[in-house]
Amino acid sequence: MTHGGRRRLLLVVLSATALGLPLAAGAQGPEQTRTFDASRDRVWTVARSTLESLGWKVDREERDEGWIVTRSREIEFDEKLAYGKGTKHRLWLTLKEPEPNRTRVGIVRRVWKEERILFGVLVDKEQNVDVIDTSVEKGVLDAIARAL
Repeated sequence: MTHGGRRRLLLVVLSATALGLPLAAGAQGPEQTRTFDASRDRVWTVARSTLESLGWKVDREERDEGWIVTRSREIEFDEKLAYGKGTKHRLWLTLKEPEPNRTRVGIVRRVWKEERILFGVLVDKEQNVDVIDTSVEKGVLDAIARAL
């Protein structure tokens, strides 16, 4: 790996850590990948619009580095005045162009249980949930494929 490549990787790792993004499959689901016969720019545009059409709002993105992180969405969540408890998830997409006009999209989904209590000070408890079902990730990849 070149010096510039190591610096970019370190920047991505530090940024991901600061943003609370998954760096490994650990408590997240396994990465689902698919390679498309299209340029990274075309796949980026389609992937971003597909996420939005499926109700996923983009939280952060870095087009040059090739990643998109969605906002969290509730799977099941009960919220009352100063208390909230339930399960949420978010997606992290990576786009790489291993060769011209071929783009690999990887999706990792983080699922966690969250409990929020407000007693003058916000207390936030999160616990990662191991994910076996990858239908959400596969559904996004299928939708991207249809849109291309």
